[in-house]
Amino acid sequence: MSTTTTGTLPFYCPIESAIHPEVAEAERRALSWINRFGVCRTPEEERRVAGTRSAEFYARFVPEADLEGLWITAAWVYWGFAFDDARCDEGPLAADPAAFAAMAAQVQQALEVPGPLTIRDPYAASLHDLGERFLAYSGPVQSRRFHHAHRAWLSGVQWQIGNRARKEMPTLDDYLAMRLHSAGGEPTFAMLEIAYGCDVPAAEMDSPAVCALTQMAILVAALDNDRHSFSKEATLRHTDQNVLTVLQAQQACGPEQALHEAVALRDTVMCRFLALRAKVMANGSRDLYRYLNGLGQGIRGNIDWGLRTPRYLNPAEPEAAHARTIERLAWADEPVTGDLDPRSLPSVSWWWQDLSL
Repeated sequence: MSTTTTGTLPFYCPIESAIHPEVAEAERRALSWINRFGVCRTPEEERRVAGTRSAEFYARFVPEADLEGLWITAAWVYWGFAFDDARCDEGPLAADPAAFAAMAAQVQQALEVPGPLTIRDPYAASLHDLGERFLAYSGPVQSRRFHHAHRAWLSGVQWQIGNRARKEMPTLDDYLAMRLHSAGGEPTFAMLEIAYGCDVPAAEMDSPAVCALTQMAILVAALDNDRHSFSKEATLRHTDQNVLTVLQAQQACGPEQALHEAVALRDTVMCRFLALRAKVMANGSRDLYRYLNGLGQGIRGNIDWGLRTPRYLNPAEPEAAHARTIERLAWADEPVTGDLDPRSLPSVSWWWQDLSL
């Protein structure tokens, strides 16, 4: 499947783009923070982490946050991409689920333990420091929610690594269930409350409707990332688990049909997200409104960022050619329709129940 195939089908996202006006200062502070902990061992790794443009990424999620809230949450995004590259997608742990589980448990423990802590591992040490900053800035409720979301992400990555170790291609339903966690969307969206300093009441945040909306936002962004990253992953031979390869294997179809069905599936979820979000927003609290608005900004911001970040640039494709692909990209006025009905997939079918606060 070529870059052109994955890059030129329009994105359906009727949400306006926005970005925080102090993104440059947030980037400076976040990169200064991560470089203090020795996470990047070489200048090349420093350039790679900086090239994720994580401050821009999260500045699109929370365009109205205070600068302090923005830079500390953007710092975790830089950390997450560095951790993902070094210990999830590449390196000795990338196909060893048992070794990954032990390391991940230690990193998670470092996040959750409060107070002074001496740690040798730079990833664990930096994450502990960030956890302390989150707690001080937003309070125990939001901090604890982030802990749970972070643990869920690591469990999803372990599932993904297990599939890789067994050379197992998951079914579409299993892939979606796994991707809801392994994509990192849970901690990313959990930081909305931290960045904004808001406190969504538990009765709202834990309601089936808000849980469904959070999962829908995660999945839409994850499937968009599958499209963004496919060309680079194909060049690096990292496409063992991507919605496009999963669909080709399950439906015995070609790349064009797999792309169409993947986008149609994603658009169906997007439409359900928009309809349910409007219903819930009309009846929720002010903080819930801000959180749900952040979910939408995150979907749109993830697309805007993903189309431009060097992280998804195919190393075999000149940057100028990539820029021309972006220029040709059009935003779709209508969603794509396909043969796949997500209501037939147990992992996500419950999103179409009669949900309300």
